Amino acid sequence: MKINLIILFFILFFLLPATALSGTKHLVYFENTDYELHVYKIYGIEEGQTLMIIGGIQGDEPGAYLAADLYADMALRKGNMIVVPRANFLSIIRNKRLINDDMNRRFDPANSNVFYEDRVVEILKELISESDFLLNLHEGSGFYSHKWESHLVNPMRYGQSIIADANVFETSDGEVIPLGDIAVRVAKRANRSIANRDHHFKFSNHNTFANNTKHPEQRGSATFFALSRHHMPSFGIETSKEIKDIKGKVRYQTLVVNSFLNEFDIIPESPKIALDPPELKYVIVSLNDSSILLNNGDTLDVKKGDRVSVTGVEANYKRGLSLDLIGLGTANDIGREFTIHSSVKAIVRKDNFKCGEVRFSATGARGIQPSVKQVEKRFKYLIVEVNGIRRVLQNNEHLSVVRGDTIKLVEALSDGIDGRDVKVNFVGFVSDVLNNNGEDRGALINTAEDLWVKYSTDKRGMKYKITVTENDRLIGSLVVEIEEPEMEYIVFNQNIGGKRWYSKDEVITISTHDRLEVVDVKTNVQDNRGVMIFLSSSSHKEGKIRIEPGESIPYEYLFGKSSGVSRIFVTRKGLNLGKIDIRHIDSVASKGGKQKNRVIEKYR
Repeated sequence: MKINLIILFFILFFLLPATALSGTKHLVYFENTDYELHVYKIYGIEEGQTLMIIGGIQGDEPGAYLAADLYADMALRKGNMIVVPRANFLSIIRNKRLINDDMNRRFDPANSNVFYEDRVVEILKELISESDFLLNLHEGSGFYSHKWESHLVNPMRYGQSIIADANVFETSDGEVIPLGDIAVRVAKRANRSIANRDHHFKFSNHNTFANNTKHPEQRGSATFFALSRHHMPSFGIETSKEIKDIKGKVRYQTLVVNSFLNEFDIIPESPKIALDPPELKYVIVSLNDSSILLNNGDTLDVKKGDRVSVTGVEANYKRGLSLDLIGLGTANDIGREFTIHSSVKAIVRKDNFKCGEVRFSATGARGIQPSVKQVEKRFKYLIVEVNGIRRVLQNNEHLSVVRGDTIKLVEALSDGIDGRDVKVNFVGFVSDVLNNNGEDRGALINTAEDLWVKYSTDKRGMKYKITVTENDRLIGSLVVEIEEPEMEYIVFNQNIGGKRWYSKDEVITISTHDRLEVVDVKTNVQDNRGVMIFLSSSSHKEGKIRIEPGESIPYEYLFGKSSGVSRIFVTRKGLNLGKIDIRHIDSVASKGGKQKNRVIEKYR
């Protein structure tokens, strides 16, 4: 048993990704606009300071936004990050430095809410106020050098430099921020991994506060705002536009960002650089409220006056995708409904790179002309929603869920088959007991309450079948596999020091002066949807009371005047996932018991 616990500890804290105990919050601003803004707030296991990374504030600098994008999926051991991979999405789609004005010049307080750039900047300002450090990622012209060497290598160039607005910044409180020293240390670490000395990074002091600065325009930049307003160490990282190897440029950016992470004691899982060519897989189209899936290159025949919207785009990248209905709408038409009056082409882009297209042909008939002709009638895809998240399943695919998840059968997509002749049936579920016609599309299925065990394929309620039929002829089927919800461990802060984790059915021992704080609970339920934590204590007349993560539980709350046993229950929709017993340390000692908690050590 002792060996097993050691192995479990090793797996939890050295092999499992850090997100098991930390988390990422994804925020979307200005949704369904050309300048939709995605923000990723990443929280580490251990407390620390917060670094903000901005990419794509100028849309013709792909090395910057592709590098920033790698950090949106970062898992942190210590500290926090706020990552904005594409601050100026419309500028990126159009591959232009600016649309109305340069977004990195709109941080001047004198600017009003004139352009969409100003609305984005207001969000960025708020995020900066939540941070301790700022990195703004760019691509610059030429190569920065302290002395004039050539037209492309001189003090007025930006490429391969780390820029600050001062060498040393002193606040009104007398705090001194040695920006130059920080940048030199960071560059030195990064340059060790850069073989080409011409590509080494150097510190560039823009001296923005001085009256004789050569860069007065920088007073409207994000770094100047962060430093002057919030006294925050802020830097621009510039790779050179003269370097044409995009993967190499992204690598240079990540070397410098990682060096800054080391400088600020933010401990990450280093991202890999994955820059495969972007490729569209399919789009999901709503045609007069019916869902259709189109592969890359497909043409959909529609009638004039039909209502069409593209509700989903799937490619080998999940961020930076846009769809442009040429001649209709704006730069990004995902989610927008249009009435078709003539044939139209839809271009799908990843950032400003075309990765695929589909067409809508106003022929007066309806049907799909595939990019590769398919003559047989066959079922292709089933669109389902699991806990509200849409998925597309192929014939014979297995769908794994946890009991208590909800499933909604949205639509079956087939080649050469009229959808009115198709039925989708979840065998073992009845949506209408008074009229059980075998059609379950649109119904919300609670896998904890709505399923009949006797109709499961394994007769144990763990496997069910979904069938797709055309005029009672089976044309497709899928398997739903149900896993029981289970608590893996729960993490507490104990005032005797450090975070401690406990697996199911273990015992926490505390003394009279201890306080417990629930930090996190790890279950096999995605995002812990519906998971609740309850305390059962003899000192409370209410019996069970709900506990939220972050809530502190004092000793008196657990035992009152007695030294009995309290219990933490983890539940989901009436199902018990696990429990932890809490005992007074004296009662355990009197029985010869041993405390079996483990302190989470700092891991780098």
